[in-house]
Amino acid sequence: MKRLIDLFRNKYFLATVAFALWMLFFDKNDMISQYEYRSQANKLQEEKEYFEKETFQIKKDLNELNTNLNTAEKFAREKYFMKKDNEDVFVIIKEEKKD
Repeated sequence: MKRLIDLFRNKYFLATVAFALWMLFFDKNDMISQYEYRSQANKLQEEKEYFEKETFQIKKDLNELNTNLNTAEKFAREKYFMKKDNEDVFVIIKEEKKD
């Protein structure tokens, strides 16, 4: 018990504990902020990967549209539901089961 009391009277121990508490909870860059920054960085990284994939797919589609006229017609029919004057278009939407 005396050893514990001596430890709390030690000015270097108290300074170290105060510094650790300050850095963990009260500083501008405390642990909670660091966790939030890390989660935000991870979210932004996922968005970056998603948009890179989308950009690659769009560039691929654009290259295909510029090189092949039949592909342009197929693309217009599938993506924008365009049709010729004597055609009918039926759009089928599958509904997901709701639990």
